[in-house]
Amino acid sequence: MEPDMSLTIARNEVASGSRWNLVLLTVNILGAIIYVLAASHGWVIPQEHGAVPVSGEPFVWALFVIPIYAVFGLVNVSWGAYILSKRRWRSGYFWLMAAAVWLIAICVDFAHH
Repeated sequence: MEPDMSLTIARNEVASGSRWNLVLLTVNILGAIIYVLAASHGWVIPQEHGAVPVSGEPFVWALFVIPIYAVFGLVNVSWGAYILSKRRWRSGYFWLMAAAVWLIAICVDFAHH
């Protein structure tokens, strides 16, 4: 009877861990979408490209984006530290997917500057 109970506990821990990974990945996807929407306030209007020599675009961009970077940077560094400290390498796949999502979001943003 004892081995079955420990197996059930182990399965619950794995399932719980994968649920948290999915939650964190989903939160990162939503965060990346919010980032792109917030960063779009600082994008140059195509009709004005080159017409205005100096604009406040970098300041507007930073005002909207830096808080998002700070929050999600802290979340993702903490998540990565947890993966490394507990040696949950399968969780690392979700973390890498979140990193890829952020990389895509940053590329979309920088393509419009």
